[in-house]
Amino acid sequence: MNELEKINETIFESIKHVGEDGNEYWYARELQKVLEYTEWRKFVGIIKKTMNACKVSDYMISEHFVGADKMINLGKGGQRKVPDYKLSRYACYLIAQNGDSRKKVIALAQTYFAIQTRKQELLEEEYNSLTEDEKRIYQRNQARKGNYNLNKTAVNSGVKDLAKFHNAGYKGLYNGETANDIAKRKGLRYREDILDNMGSEELAANLFRITQTDAKLKKDNIIGEGNANDVHYNVGKEVRNTIKRIGGTMPEDLPTPDKSLKELEKENNNLIIKNRKWGKKWTN
Repeated sequence: MNELEKINETIFESIKHVGEDGNEYWYARELQKVLEYTEWRKFVGIIKKTMNACKVSDYMISEHFVGADKMINLGKGGQRKVPDYKLSRYACYLIAQNGDSRKKVIALAQTYFAIQTRKQELLEEEYNSLTEDEKRIYQRNQARKGNYNLNKTAVNSGVKDLAKFHNAGYKGLYNGETANDIAKRKGLRYREDILDNMGSEELAANLFRITQTDAKLKKDNIIGEGNANDVHYNVGKEVRNTIKRIGGTMPEDLPTPDKSLKELEKENNNLIIKNRKWGKKWTN
């Protein structure tokens, strides 16, 4: 973990609470201060917006945004009730995504809660115990399912040329490179799948691009092929900017694995069996 990641984690872990049921949560008013919102009124506007995004994503609002009014002390011994919320990690993630990413603390929040929300799906110690190839298979399965959902959303938005739509996302994430450009740089054969030839870190960046584009198309009710392509490009670009902000390695600079996932599957049936077990357990 680099120094920036340590600072990032400390900021948000310091205001984390754990309920009697073991679930983690953050108070909205404490998060407001950390995210440098000076007015509760404006922060509530962000919360309301993220509630709608939560609903669009078919999550129960009541599970992620819990009313928690509290009493605050006033001068001369007086008290006043003020509204507050207990926010799940996912709710904090949505709030960060709807914030102004030009602010450093918002960018840090986006990174922290994106990573931690992903880790919730797969317990950290179990994920870390996987080999690099097992991580690749897990991330590839998630990307495959994410692309399936994204394709449906894109078509509903009016996209007819899915290849052009996906290239828009790649161009944003890979500084102008198309899928063909990436394949050529990696030295792949004709029509060989580029996602099958990525390491776990590169796959994770692409998975984030895929899921965030899907969410934004739905949340903003994007209509029109050109508009959808623009969204995919901009999301890819924002993922790239986030990697740059935290000092990560640009996706085009990450190494290409020696063997594609298809080659690994042919060589190691045990890896396939383990992958299927993980898919059933972790992809709900």
